[in-house]
Amino acid sequence: MERVGRPDDMSDLEWLVAIEEIRQLKAKRDRYVDAHDWDAYEALHAPDHVSHNDGQVAWTSSAETIANVSRIMDGMITAHHSYSPEILFDTATTARGIWSMIDGIVTNVDGRDTWSFKFGYYYETYEKREGRWLFTSRRWHDYFGTGPNGVTFPRQMPMGSDAWLHILQPR
Repeated sequence: MERVGRPDDMSDLEWLVAIEEIRQLKAKRDRYVDAHDWDAYEALHAPDHVSHNDGQVAWTSSAETIANVSRIMDGMITAHHSYSPEILFDTATTARGIWSMIDGIVTNVDGRDTWSFKFGYYYETYEKREGRWLFTSRRWHDYFGTGPNGVTFPRQMPMGSDAWLHILQPR
């Protein structure tokens, strides 16, 4: 079997366990962000976590990320759904993932209830530190969305299968 995305020093069992641990990390991330459980959300991220938004580095620590995400999401009700992951290991303790994603948002803007759905991908990196996987970087790429005013288009066009080269470099 070709070992694409898995280092030679990882056994089949270690590889499968690591994939499941990263899948559980992502599931908790989506649930904690929707529940606005900011302490639990921050605990999933390395202190030096970097967040990218629309191709620009926005926040350079987990504390800065959580402060901004919690401020932006104040008053919102959200449902994040991540699925169909591609998880590649650079080493036994570092990995990259691409997740298909949909988020639904309802909120009140200027006294008016509003909603949106966005479709896109998360590009992420992870490291296993002190025995547990943590997020070390994330980039959200918004492909398109819809809301009460119709379709919204991304600021950046979708990327091809070489998206890793343009978004996240292995550490």
